[in-house]
Amino acid sequence: MAQEALTNAARHASASTVSLALAGSDGAIRLRIRDDGAGISADRLDNGGGGLAGMRERALLIGGSLHIGSGLQGGTEVVLEVPA
Repeated sequence: MAQEALTNAARHASASTVSLALAGSDGAIRLRIRDDGAGISADRLDNGGGGLAGMRERALLIGGSLHIGSGLQGGTEVVLEVPA
């Protein structure tokens, strides 16, 4: 999941900064990747390539939830949360 999100930031976002955080709390583990790039369009979220579909599928396979969308200050944010 992290590899795909980082690859997308490098290939598609024209980001100058990417952050990755991994934390556990409240019985869950959360992976968050944020970039300051161009952001992701609604069309790309709905009709994205195999990478986004693969990320969603992997999240489901491990019983997690995945959110991909705009970051609070622009760019893209990917958040995966799985039960600990």
